Amino acid sequence: MVQGLARRRDVLVQEAVAENLADHTHRGRAFSAPPSPSLLQGLERLYARFNRREFVIPDPLQVVYRYPEIRDREVVALLAAGLAFGRVNQILSAIERVLLILGPRPALFLAESKENQIHSTLASFRYRFVAGHELSSLLLGLKRVLIQYGSVEALFKEHLQPAANNLLPRLLEEVVSELLFHAGLEKSYLLPNPARGSACKRLFLFLRWMVRQDHVDPGGWNVVSPSDLIVPLDTHMFHIAKDLGLTRRKQANLKTAIEITHAFRQINPEDPVKYDFVITRFGIRDDLQRHQIKGAMKL
Repeated sequence: MVQGLARRRDVLVQEAVAENLADHTHRGRAFSAPPSPSLLQGLERLYARFNRREFVIPDPLQVVYRYPEIRDREVVALLAAGLAFGRVNQILSAIERVLLILGPRPALFLAESKENQIHSTLASFRYRFVAGHELSSLLLGLKRVLIQYGSVEALFKEHLQPAANNLLPRLLEEVVSELLFHAGLEKSYLLPNPARGSACKRLFLFLRWMVRQDHVDPGGWNVVSPSDLIVPLDTHMFHIAKDLGLTRRKQANLKTAIEITHAFRQINPEDPVKYDFVITRFGIRDDLQRHQIKGAMKL
């Protein structure tokens, strides 16, 4: 199952790299050379210095730590990642408003609450493009998923088997489609769709939180291997990846995310998104600016 996912991943990576070569051949520039040993050393310096919880704040991930029970954690992580757009202080405020309603055991709240109760308690919610009805509908979709499968992880497992020859974006397409079906929505800003070419930063961020486990990422899932994860490509990672020579693409889309992940996979095949957190501190935190990263890496 996981081997099939990895094989399909490699095919899509080859297609992305081949397309990049074609894009740049007329300029006489080859691309996707193996990263240098100095880059690996620099990334490891960043990881050793900044991969600590003291550097998480401000980040939506900080709320996920409150939930030791995996079934609560996956619900909160999906909601926190879905709302992770805009200014970080506004994001955290929106997340806290939802968590106040869900209480200390969000999965249990969804299991025990009636559908009209979920709609009514979130009727006045609004955060930028997301109104209360959209959020409550997604929560109803999660409720129905928990009833049918027992967990969000089990939903992923269900779609991993028939999609064993596809890459992670294809798995996400199927999971998003089923979640929207259960939510009674045609589309939702909370659930970006890889089929539309989106970089799907928020969904890949959710997976990083739930799949990886170290001092920063809490983990808890086994359904997907860390080796199959894709970089959650936001503007900070996009520009820094260009600065480090990991991509020459001009758009922060899914193909760019795959290409950057391919570069990281050459450095660390088993954990290609290992450096995502420490790289994106430069730009997210007020005390760490993008121009400082090469000095911190000693490149």
